[in-house]
Amino acid sequence: MAAELVEAKNMVMSFRVSDLQMLLGFVGRSKSGLKHELVTRALQLVQFDCSPEVFKKIKELYETRYAKKTTEPLQQQQQQQQQQPSHRSSDTLAIHPSYDHGSSLPKTSLTAPNIDYPVLYGKYLNGLSRVPSKISKPDVRLVKLPFFDVVDELLKPTELVPQNNEKLQDSPCIFALTPRQVELIRNSRDLQPGMKSVQVVLRICYTDTTCPQEDQYPPNIAVKVNHSFCSVPGYYPSNKPGVEPKRPCRPINLTNLMYLSSATNRITVTWGNYGKSYSVGLYLVRQLTSTELLQRLKTIGVKHPELCKTLVKEKLRLDPDSEIATTGVRVSLICPLVKMRLAIPCRAETCAHLQCFDAVFYLQMNEKKPTWMCPVCDKPAPYDQLIIDGLLSKILMECQEADEIEFLVDGSWCPIKIEKERSCSPQCPILVLAGSSAINGQLPPPPSSAENGKGSAEVVDLTLDSSSEEEDDEEEEEEDGPPQKRRCSYEKGLLSAC
Repeated sequence: MAAELVEAKNMVMSFRVSDLQMLLGFVGRSKSGLKHELVTRALQLVQFDCSPEVFKKIKELYETRYAKKTTEPLQQQQQQQQQQPSHRSSDTLAIHPSYDHGSSLPKTSLTAPNIDYPVLYGKYLNGLSRVPSKISKPDVRLVKLPFFDVVDELLKPTELVPQNNEKLQDSPCIFALTPRQVELIRNSRDLQPGMKSVQVVLRICYTDTTCPQEDQYPPNIAVKVNHSFCSVPGYYPSNKPGVEPKRPCRPINLTNLMYLSSATNRITVTWGNYGKSYSVGLYLVRQLTSTELLQRLKTIGVKHPELCKTLVKEKLRLDPDSEIATTGVRVSLICPLVKMRLAIPCRAETCAHLQCFDAVFYLQMNEKKPTWMCPVCDKPAPYDQLIIDGLLSKILMECQEADEIEFLVDGSWCPIKIEKERSCSPQCPILVLAGSSAINGQLPPPPSSAENGKGSAEVVDLTLDSSSEEEDDEEEEEEDGPPQKRRCSYEKGLLSAC
């Protein structure tokens, strides 16, 4: 393989401008520029993307040019040189003679608007470079992300293969967008300034074919698009000692750094080779918002009230020994996420409880930080398993005062009203303390209870008849010091006896 690369480089170095333009046009690269730029572009093609078709094309161009040159007589060559003008500025735009006169090479117009580059050039254009051929095995599958609708698959999940024994590895990928894909990106709406809804994203996961894989970044990851590094989500800070910070692994948006034209784009993934195997995939996606997911859930995810009523009966019938199952089960109308009344009651079909949470806040929470965990039972509640409870939606419209209901065995329900809090006014005897308010043994008038509408409390005077023991205790307390003052919630001079 190394000998073929050296041979291909030597042949490319001997090419003229027209030959370089034909070679670059064959693989969909830009043909404009000076000769040294074309040579550099062609050498990069040989170094990183020398597929069998490309090598065959290089050899064909080389043989066509030099075979014809050796068969022509020397005098004919001299006559042609004399007929050519003294200045050769037109050579940069000239087309190779073998391309125009009787050549068997196909003429391909790469400027046609309906050309599909990945179909035209096959797997060597949109794929990882320098990946050795391996025995075919099942494809790696990635989990479906609710906030991303896949429009096209630009690169199937492909394993990152280390090229040497170094810890840091570079895996380049060269791909091109079709004109249709470019128009989709340009005409898409803006989710926020500088961020289109149609995006080209890079996803990385473990190389495991047993089940769909979640996004997982390798150590020391860095992504370079053309000549600029792309931002990768950082680590969440951890306040707990001894706990490593976690990194949110999400699709990496490459759109802002790409060439939205017929030119090819080059992506280089730098990753740490520490024993685990990773695969990368490239997708054209349309990013959705929580509002769009909510509308989709309202369209296809509403469960009929009668089906929900049947489910209530089954839940209460499954455990006949339990008191809750025999008498009923209570369901709160307050969302456990935001402690507000439910607007759109929602839960996962895989959950065993009847309690719901609000779909609006649940989707907004997962839009910011996707966890997809049920806030009631703390078990997975993915988007495709969510349902809107039609029965509870109907109850919310009918029951406006209560915040909790009870489902009965027959599937009916009744509201549970919370009792009003009792008044905290004293209902026990009141002790009168000796003080400035008790003058000449007369008691102060009892507090008026007309405002509260309740009878006056019984008053007991403990200062008139004091035993000798209590007087001795008071004298000892006076010697020790004045007693600490205590706050009283009632009127001055009165103390509850409770």
